[in-house]
Amino acid sequence: MSDNEAVAEARDGGAERATGQSGKAAGSQTLARGLLALELVAGQPRGLAVQDVAQHLGVHRTIAYRILVTLAEHHLVVRASDGRYRAGSGTVTLARGYAAGVREAALPVLRRTAEQLGATVALVTAEGNEAVAVAVAEPLSVNYLLSYRVGSRNPVGVGAAGLALAALRPPEPDESPEVTQAREQGYARTFGRIEPGAYGVAVPLHLVDPALHMCVNLITWREDVADASLPAMRAVAEEISGLG
Repeated sequence: MSDNEAVAEARDGGAERATGQSGKAAGSQTLARGLLALELVAGQPRGLAVQDVAQHLGVHRTIAYRILVTLAEHHLVVRASDGRYRAGSGTVTLARGYAAGVREAALPVLRRTAEQLGATVALVTAEGNEAVAVAVAEPLSVNYLLSYRVGSRNPVGVGAAGLALAALRPPEPDESPEVTQAREQGYARTFGRIEPGAYGVAVPLHLVDPALHMCVNLITWREDVADASLPAMRAVAEEISGLG
């Protein structure tokens, strides 16, 4: 570290201490800077250099470097060979926790919707190339229904939920016309793709974390229920997206 950088760091440190006499005030500012740095890096797939982070935070580069090193120690960011920092493996754990939070918040909405529509409604997430049901709500007011268990897996791109999840991904030259259509219209509808004779209607969620791909999915034997379900399913997707 050069003498100028040392002086700048001391000045920044003095500014932190001057913000509040208590360690709590300085600690809060440091935490806020660290969280903002993580948010900045995670939002840039190509990564950010130390100077980029310093400019966004409004601090000297040595302060930004110290923050990034701390985040790297916890695997929340990683320094690539080009010197830029990118999101690290530790963010996967945070994403899983976030997904679990969305699931818990969504359950009452799913139950209400299942009763409203008289059909099974599920929250489905993409895990690699699989669509996995993470929450399922069944109506209590009907005698006969289609259902599936939490943890059920089907390929992304197959069935209504799989198409809705595939539509959240960037367009690909060789993608199926059904995925393109689902992306353009904002929902997917299928018949007999997963379960013979069953209708599926799925709407993708637009969450705070764009890397987390989830959708709400309805399955029913009844064509009239599928026909009438889209407005409610769109509203549910919007509501759950807002919870996350």
